Amino acid sequence: METVEDVVIVGAGIAGLTTSLGLHRMGLRSLVLESSDSLRTTGFALTTWANAWKALHVIGIADSLRQEHVLLQGVKGTSTISGLTTSEILFKDIKKFGDVEVRCVRRNLLIEALEKELPPGTIRFSSKVVAIEEAGYLKVLHLADGSVLKTKVLIGCDGVNSVVAKWLGLQKPAFTGRFSTRGYATFSSGHGLEPKFLMFFGHGVRSGFIPCDEKTAYWFITWTPSTEQNGMEENPAKLKQFILSKLDNAPKEVVSVVENTELESIITSPLRLRWPWNVLWGDIFRGNVCVAGDALHPMTPDIGQGGCSALEDGIVLAKCLAQALLMEPKREAKGIDEKEEYNRIKNALEKFAKERRWRSFQLISTAFVVGLIQQSNGKLMGFLRDKLLSSFMTRLMLERANYDCGGLKST
Repeated sequence: METVEDVVIVGAGIAGLTTSLGLHRMGLRSLVLESSDSLRTTGFALTTWANAWKALHVIGIADSLRQEHVLLQGVKGTSTISGLTTSEILFKDIKKFGDVEVRCVRRNLLIEALEKELPPGTIRFSSKVVAIEEAGYLKVLHLADGSVLKTKVLIGCDGVNSVVAKWLGLQKPAFTGRFSTRGYATFSSGHGLEPKFLMFFGHGVRSGFIPCDEKTAYWFITWTPSTEQNGMEENPAKLKQFILSKLDNAPKEVVSVVENTELESIITSPLRLRWPWNVLWGDIFRGNVCVAGDALHPMTPDIGQGGCSALEDGIVLAKCLAQALLMEPKREAKGIDEKEEYNRIKNALEKFAKERRWRSFQLISTAFVVGLIQQSNGKLMGFLRDKLLSSFMTRLMLERANYDCGGLKST
């Protein structure tokens, strides 16, 4: 007899694994298809704000991650032109948002923590989806190895180049003209950084340095290439020198982090986003198919919410689907009634889309505007940013993180 999967998730990233684990916590099995031959940990680390920790708590892996990552005390902004601190906010002094929890989590530890909680066989590696077809109330997936799968629910968590998003008809994410370079360094005797999110502005770039633990530090820089810098993103050695040249007047501990970063620990990627109106008015779901994570809302990293919102997506999506798949069929529909089940799934995904549209719109828009302000190289904007906007932008980042995606069960 032909096997039909209940839920197939394309992509074993943060959104995909969170959705799968959320369903597992509710007693539902899913199959995760990953095109790579192993877990993807690209990006090294991510800032996990309060909203992310609420989601991690819901799926039961928050405590283990807390033990391996230092609690950040605040955000400190510095001008690399003057060397002066332009703003400093300690989280303990902000009463509006309650207890603010922010840490820089190593991506591999997060992905591994999610994967470890899943039943064996949940993730199928080297499984690239190349085509999607409809067969009645089911979706038929054709894989690169020639195999074919059928599923009642298809969830695309396959990133900015999502095959599922393309099938839904969503526009391709737009290139912003900026790049993000990221790296990390490990120090056997400690890095000496303050337990704070250290941000630096100036020379038309924005950089950040964040300790993950006492010995590991993560850093990033977002920049817009000039004509003579075209192609530099493919040369880690040149990038490293470029980044060091932008850290005038930065503390020696900060400069040391870049100096001690191995070239193979530096990656650069173009910054893309889905225009907010495409999220509002585009087909982010259709029938029994939807997208989540970067496949839904690719955004610039300027407020550090990409991974956090992917965790939110996973919780909300698992809750909505569980309500549909665990619901007792109507008395007159006892037995196999594909249409009735399909309609329940469709309503669940519509509920998910309704809840996540405006949240995604808000985060994408905020990140884009903050990025423009933070990297402006004009004298007036630079003055305003240094004197007035740094503190405002930090509070805005906290405001966007002041969000609770809820639990897996309806209350």
